[in-house]
Amino acid sequence: MYQVILLKSEHDFAREQWEAVDDVVDHEGTGYSLRAGPRQPLPTDHPWNEIAVYAPEEISEEEFQEWYAALQPHVEELRLKY
Repeated sequence: MYQVILLKSEHDFAREQWEAVDDVVDHEGTGYSLRAGPRQPLPTDHPWNEIAVYAPEEISEEEFQEWYAALQPHVEELRLKY
């Protein structure tokens, strides 16, 4: 099982669990590409599944980095150490 974070905008995201991850997926009518992971976080106070981060296909790598940074304070998975 994978913990999946879908970055919808710099202010919105979705958290899901999937059995498999693909390079490109359709979620709620939007095409998303895998941008980070899947990665296994270092141990914390509880176990984690591997984490994969997706963003809309049409955004650039620079925009992805901006969204990631903007959402990091609100999404625990984006703050984990790997």
